[in-house]
Amino acid sequence: RKFDPVERDFRNRSLGEAGEATVFAFERQHLIVHGRRDLAEKVRWVAKEDGDGAGYDIRSYDPSGSERLIEVKTTNGLQTTPFYLTRNELSFSNERPKEFRICRLYDFSRQPKMFELVPPIEKLVRLEPISFSASFS
Repeated sequence: RKFDPVERDFRNRSLGEAGEATVFAFERQHLIVHGRRDLAEKVRWVAKEDGDGAGYDIRSYDPSGSERLIEVKTTNGLQTTPFYLTRNELSFSNERPKEFRICRLYDFSRQPKMFELVPPIEKLVRLEPISFSASFS
């Protein structure tokens, strides 16, 4: 069977962007429903506006005004389907545990469902290193 890494990367990026768009809309609507249109207008899709690398995808708020820094992880599989977490995202979760959340979307292509993971992430999922940086000494 032929494997096309470019095609896989495109599908993964498209799925990730669709998940982020869903959470972005959800966060805004949640604030509007709770009478916080002022905060809904401040919700930012950081990954789209500023690029990836902040350690989270969406800056939102809870209805009391506390900041929520959301990393979105989307798969088409089951709730327990593994997902990738970067070193930067994990470090950021440890730096800002009160604000950071992983918003886990699954079964996305059929009937999307969602739940949140709250730091410390290491206590909720098993983390396995899968790639290494190779350098010349």
